[in-house]
Amino acid sequence: MKHRIFQGTATALITPMTPAGVDFETLGRLIDFQLESGVNALVPVGTTGESATLTAQERGEVIRFTIRRVAGRVPVIAGTGTNSTAQAVEHTRAACGEGADGVLVVTPYYNKASQAGLIAHYTAIADASDKPVVLYNVPGRTGCNLLPDTVSVLADHPRIAAVKEASGNIGQIVELFAKCGDRVDVYSGEDGITLPILAMGGAGCISVLSNVAPRQTVAMTDAFFAGDLKTAAGLQCRLLPLIRCLFSEVNPIPVKAAAAALGFGEGYLRLPLTPLEEAKRAVLLTEMRKLGILP
Repeated sequence: MKHRIFQGTATALITPMTPAGVDFETLGRLIDFQLESGVNALVPVGTTGESATLTAQERGEVIRFTIRRVAGRVPVIAGTGTNSTAQAVEHTRAACGEGADGVLVVTPYYNKASQAGLIAHYTAIADASDKPVVLYNVPGRTGCNLLPDTVSVLADHPRIAAVKEASGNIGQIVELFAKCGDRVDVYSGEDGITLPILAMGGAGCISVLSNVAPRQTVAMTDAFFAGDLKTAAGLQCRLLPLIRCLFSEVNPIPVKAAAAALGFGEGYLRLPLTPLEEAKRAVLLTEMRKLGILP
């Protein structure tokens, strides 16, 4: 097994925004809240961070700001993936130059790729990186599924260290562990099935939920790694209604509404994303109150 980037809970950070641009003051407070809550790593500029509508300059600024605010207290894994290999290489080199501890690289979206194309894509990015690379499989968003046999080939690369698995396909995830779980770490990318992935040997989660419930998410992963499966399972079940609310519309629409309710920005989204429907927002806030996240 390669060097583990982190164990436990990493937060896939939202990017607080206003119509004028990135809201760095709020981002700083959110980062502080995460660190105070005990998260084990932070992931800026991923899907939850609205990477698709950030400019290249904004991407760099958010990654740089996060690294400086964290100041080495936990690993920072920068989202650097795009559907252009050349751009992903450029973003990866820039993030490594800023001091990121690792990079998260989503599969190509829209133009997609064959499995051979995915091997070539990720190999080029890993060759350009001097930090560990986390593959990111989320076929529901990208239309491109990174298969276990492909990960098994990529696992031989010295800088490909882990996979964020968000396919939701438990059978495929089990096959992933069977074929290369001894060579790459597997992180849950779906909050609703974090515990099953941990039970298979997962190293943790890269979580949307932990933007607004970091203590609870950390408590779940801590309990699991302490061997207290009963507590971990209880927390997974208790958090499930909130998790469903956070995915009641396309991510990060609900989690930005939830963060705004906690005082982290106004929930501003860039088009084509639009605000959470009021009925869904009411249910979301109710579930947050049930968990004691909101008064």
